[in-house]
Amino acid sequence: MEDIAAIGAGIRRARKEAGITQETLADLIETSSRTIHAIETGTGNPSLVTVAAAANAVGLHLRATDD
Repeated sequence: MEDIAAIGAGIRRARKEAGITQETLADLIETSSRTIHAIETGTGNPSLVTVAAAANAVGLHLRATDD
């Protein structure tokens, strides 16, 4: 669960640095602001595709590792 929270926090930080709202990010990736909130807080069960889209939209890239 730490990884999920860290990803969400990173997306939130990048979104705020970009100066966009959760609603704007949601519009950009064609999802709801509720889903963006869930991603950023590590709650709910958003799809990996949606999380990756949110990350990409704010200039982040997810990478899988074998840790």
